[in-house]
Amino acid sequence: MPDDFLIRAAIAGMGLALATGPLGAFVVWRRMAFFGDATAHAAILGVALALAADLPLQSGMLAVALAMGLIAAALTGRGQAADTVLGVLAHSALAFGLIAVSFLPAVRTDLSAYLFGDILAVTTADLAWVWGGVALVLGLLLWRWQALLTATVDEALARASGIDPRREGLVLTLALAVVVAVAVKIVGALLIAAMLIIPAAAARGLARSPEAMALFATAFGALSVLGGLWLSLRLDTPAGPSIVAAAAVIFALSLFPRRAA
Repeated sequence: MPDDFLIRAAIAGMGLALATGPLGAFVVWRRMAFFGDATAHAAILGVALALAADLPLQSGMLAVALAMGLIAAALTGRGQAADTVLGVLAHSALAFGLIAVSFLPAVRTDLSAYLFGDILAVTTADLAWVWGGVALVLGLLLWRWQALLTATVDEALARASGIDPRREGLVLTLALAVVVAVAVKIVGALLIAAMLIIPAAAARGLARSPEAMALFATAFGALSVLGGLWLSLRLDTPAGPSIVAAAAVIFALSLFPRRAA
């Protein structure tokens, strides 16, 4: 029988895959990879602020990640180049977060856990937080699925149908912020975007509908979690990076059917 910590890690990872699968599909469709990076990097600043204010880490990460998403949406809406704005915000948030953490000596040695995750240290309380966040993200996506798809495919068509593309963008921003707050404990701030993008990218060439792509991305994310945990256990490698490495292998394998076709 697997150890309890390994079972908890697998359960947490499965929850993460359920959220990042469909959300990652929208990130790929909308070319929001930099947006995911900016939101994830902001989590480190959220960690520092939460520790300084003696607040729960998750609340700090959620608040700062959501603020980062809203700031990015506001700046790109004023004519600024999206990739430039997101690049500035991502690296600035990470830099300020690292500087802020440096003023908190008690947590300096634990910084790698926030950057790269520590899924093997997930507790029962963490599982409740993870699955609560997953339920919120899935609820949001199911509620707004058709509207999000329409706004993603054609903004003019969305407006003609009575759908506000900016509102749907805010829904995705909120979903990304929740996923970031949930996933920092599992894969870390530097690897969250990889879990959003790589399984969805692997699924893109195999799916024939948006729903199928979301399901494939979820399945590939789950396989990445299990494969990464197995790799970490066998080779004594860091669990978070091992999960992302497993996702990269799945992406590479997904390329063969495309070439054969």
